Amino acid sequence: MTHIALDEAQQQFADLIAAVGRGEEFVITVEGSPAAIVTAPKQPGEKPRPKFGSARGKFEMADDFDAPLDDFAEYM
Repeated sequence: MTHIALDEAQQQFADLIAAVGRGEEFVITVEGSPAAIVTAPKQPGEKPRPKFGSARGKFEMADDFDAPLDDFAEYM
């Protein structure tokens, strides 16, 4: 995401809105701190994008997950 200062965003508002329409996202900062995120609105029926790490802790992998299987011993 591109960070842009509030005073610069005010001067380039029309250009920012056009860029958001093309899929870009912006963080507007005030005195160097994030104040707002400008993104395009979600379309009706649009599924939310999955968030990285959202399944953390929901399943476990066996310690011998990558160990050879007995069923395939004759092929090795």
